[in-house]
Amino acid sequence: MAKRDYYEVLGVSRGASAEEIKKAYRTKAKQLHPDRNKDCKVSEAAFKELNEAYDCLKDDQKKAAYDRFGHAAFENGGGGFGGFSRGNGHADFGSAFADVFEDLFGDMMGRRAGGGGRSRTSRGQDLRYNLRVTLEEAYNGIQKTITVPGSVSCTACNGTGAEGAVEPVTCPTCSGMGKVRATQGFFTVERTCPTCNGQGQIVKNPCQECRGAGRVQKDRTLAVNIPAGVETGTRIRLAGEGEAGMRGGPAGDLYIFIEVADHPIFIRDGRMLACQVPVSMATAALGGEIEVPTIGGGRSRVRIPPGTQSGKQMRLRGKGMPPLRHGPGMNGESGDMLIELVVETPVNLTTRQKELLREFDAISADNSPQTQGFFQKIKGFWDEMKG
Repeated sequence: MAKRDYYEVLGVSRGASAEEIKKAYRTKAKQLHPDRNKDCKVSEAAFKELNEAYDCLKDDQKKAAYDRFGHAAFENGGGGFGGFSRGNGHADFGSAFADVFEDLFGDMMGRRAGGGGRSRTSRGQDLRYNLRVTLEEAYNGIQKTITVPGSVSCTACNGTGAEGAVEPVTCPTCSGMGKVRATQGFFTVERTCPTCNGQGQIVKNPCQECRGAGRVQKDRTLAVNIPAGVETGTRIRLAGEGEAGMRGGPAGDLYIFIEVADHPIFIRDGRMLACQVPVSMATAALGGEIEVPTIGGGRSRVRIPPGTQSGKQMRLRGKGMPPLRHGPGMNGESGDMLIELVVETPVNLTTRQKELLREFDAISADNSPQTQGFFQKIKGFWDEMKG
């Protein structure tokens, strides 16, 4: 079966430019790729035919031979283009598809196409900044000023890396591809272009300020808004505030990782706050009122019921931490604050206080039910041991 005309396969005219050929291939490659047409033999055959056509027409020498001789230029090793055929009539579609892979997914790799060839600009590195805040700052939210060490775009050359902000030129060795190919028998070997180091462009007169990099080292001062409700591990992303890209490439991002410092009074668990509050023995026995602090800076009065035991917990609704954000299963209400009462035993008693406590102890045998119950259990245990 006669092969179809390569221009017809790609859907372009014979006078199409290299960019038009590449654009046509990219469009059809997306439509015919095996991942989108699983188990479709027709699409698989069309995809191979498309790659064979593009592998020929993207190469200036092969294209010139094809324009002059047609398919005969590659039959029986004709024209010295043995590297094009893999010996079985199929094109090396792996190298053809790789040729546009970067254009299809270049944004993910921090690269972009442009100019007359494949102009590569390197995306800047992402930066991490660890920021420590107090619990009060996490409760209220705050604006922090931070100093970030890193690189910024060179103002002397506007990030081009060239003296006088002259745009870089296409690398003559790789024609802007950033890589060179060498055919060895049935194999095509690709390697990074030694002239431009894979950038696809070269700077003839490097900027004296940045030495051709297009960026310089400089600390930056940024104002960062810390929202209320952050906790340790919260990550804040500032797009474009990372390292500047090489030769005008896009900047990376800055990631701020929050650490909330321990508090001398409150213990945090998500939106819940907890604190221990000591109460006197007399207040615990007789009952009364105490004042407890809240994280917002206020005070709340708490009524202590008579006969309160150490370890009793009381809840203050809405006095905990605010929510950071609303999501599935989350509401916008602040958490609660738990108070754990600790009955304090008096120390450094005077002689009179000791006398009063002894008198109280002598007449209060019926006022300690837990003590009585415990010793009754002990007595029963001993009796069983004797039996």
